[in-house]
Amino acid sequence: MSSSNHIVIIGGGPGGYEAAHVAAQLGAEVTVVDTDGVGGSAVLTDCVPSKTLIATSELMADLTGAQELGVNFRDHEGDAATSIAVDLARVNARVKQLAADQSVDIAARLDRDGVRVVTGRGRLGPDLTVVATTADGEETIEADAIIVATGASPRTLPSAQPDGERILTWEQVYDLTEVPEKLIVVGSGVTGAEFASAYLSLGIDVTLVSSRDRVLPGEDADASAVLEDVLTRRGMNVLGQSRMQSVTRDGDTVTVTLTDGRTVSGSHCILALGSVPNTADLGLDEAGVRTDDGGFITVDRVSRTSARGVYAAGDCTGVLMLASVAAMQGRIAMWHFLGDAVAPLDLKKVSSNVFTSPEIATVGWSQKSVDAGEMQAEVVTLPLAGNARAKMQGVRDGFVKLFCRPGTGIVVGGVVVGPRASELIHPVSIAVAESLTADQLANAFTVYPSMSGSVAEAARRLHRV
Repeated sequence: MSSSNHIVIIGGGPGGYEAAHVAAQLGAEVTVVDTDGVGGSAVLTDCVPSKTLIATSELMADLTGAQELGVNFRDHEGDAATSIAVDLARVNARVKQLAADQSVDIAARLDRDGVRVVTGRGRLGPDLTVVATTADGEETIEADAIIVATGASPRTLPSAQPDGERILTWEQVYDLTEVPEKLIVVGSGVTGAEFASAYLSLGIDVTLVSSRDRVLPGEDADASAVLEDVLTRRGMNVLGQSRMQSVTRDGDTVTVTLTDGRTVSGSHCILALGSVPNTADLGLDEAGVRTDDGGFITVDRVSRTSARGVYAAGDCTGVLMLASVAAMQGRIAMWHFLGDAVAPLDLKKVSSNVFTSPEIATVGWSQKSVDAGEMQAEVVTLPLAGNARAKMQGVRDGFVKLFCRPGTGIVVGGVVVGPRASELIHPVSIAVAESLTADQLANAFTVYPSMSGSVAEAARRLHRV
């Protein structure tokens, strides 16, 4: 591949740095213009920090159930210890350090690949150029192709403004040094549910304000029901069909006012109201890059925008706001532009996970699509409660659900609810990606005893003579 191709990438998140690796591998000259440190929000303020926090919360949850498994705690005088406590300052210090370390690792890999990183804000200039505003002034960088991978930011409302102390976006929670006495989470989508579940496991009094009739309205309804049952059983106050009107602070008290006049008071509030794309002031209109009504960049399945030579990847496209999808969009853009073998993005093969306790992992076609008649499929649901390994670990909640085509038996989707569902979904993801049948999935050996045995067992129940 000729090195005459110069790729300029605006944004150093997964969509940007994965595109940079592919472009460098294919012999292109690559420049990344990044403002906040490579890794983007996925590494610095979102995925890595939140899942690090959740790792601590999972350990707390495991310790809470230790007595059932025969493990008892004693204090220094030998008496029974009745509670465990989290040191939130130490947890958040570790979170920030891990995120910073991950960013350094990514930067080192880009350097090894010969990628130039410019620290500054990039915007599209005329004739396939990127104008980088740096501490030293402006630099105009010519390109043969440009990728916009600027990500998205937490959505806020005029009536609910974060102050960084007690009213917080999900990017600001890692500055907390003291455990909140009473936490209110506004928003029951993935982000809201994850933080509510994590802080509940850390022993914090949590109220979840949901404008919909159930937690995680976009996920499998059976999975959402299991999660909501677990959360309420553990003491969370879930307020369904409760739309937030405003969030105000008076000293150490935060008050969430609902549209029906009710109020909820606490010591802290996390706003999980969705995301807005970072697409303002990028010169998109002038360059002929179309955006939708929400400001998201419109792309096709090989990441092309409406402007020749300009691609886009990640949350700024709003396609599916996952780090894995951002990374794939970035790779696909470079494979396409640089002439390597490329397959268009297929969202029906994307596996995703909600890192609550229990986790909820999905891939392929959904129950909602099957119920709506969009996909004809046979469905089997197998509770984890009957799994031998689950019994050993004290796991009672969760299930494996598989969807397969009638006639051919090809697996077209699945849902796993349980501990480490993010790992358990992988065999189902392989089956969906490779069009394996339920019989093929069932006939692959699993370890006994194992949680993955339930995936094979569910597949066996889909066997038709």
